[in-house]
Amino acid sequence: MPFRYRLQKVLDFRIRKKEEQLLVVQKAQQAVLIAEENIRKNNEEIEATKINMRQADPMMYEAYDKYLIHLWEKAEQLELIRQEKQAILDQEKEKLVKCEQAVKVLEKHKEKNKEVYLEEEKKAELKQYSELGVTRYFAQSKERQEEEEREILRQLEELEGT
Repeated sequence: MPFRYRLQKVLDFRIRKKEEQLLVVQKAQQAVLIAEENIRKNNEEIEATKINMRQADPMMYEAYDKYLIHLWEKAEQLELIRQEKQAILDQEKEKLVKCEQAVKVLEKHKEKNKEVYLEEEKKAELKQYSELGVTRYFAQSKERQEEEEREILRQLEELEGT
């Protein structure tokens, strides 16, 4: 009879939860990467604006200053968004670690149960072989005894016949 783990459904459920949590973590990582990309683009735009400001007409300086202030405020907002996304990612990673630990606990339990099962199977097999050996021994000893009796009868017949 093959090994059947009695908590297999629970283990499968926890594995599914871990895989689902892994997808959530990947989405959170993607959100952080997008936020970082938005920050990078904003920084590039700030640098480009500074370079353009140096080459611009002095009358446009005030407009450039206002635009740069707007971009710096946008940079602060983008950084706050990135920090929020990073916090969410950290929380989701913690949940993933807990899911992985729950799966590992059950897998270790399953492995121990399987070892116990295999040990019991081995004992049962040895017992069966032992019983077969005992049965064969008695059959062989009975056969030897019958052979000896026939030999004795044959010797008696020889003695009586002569």
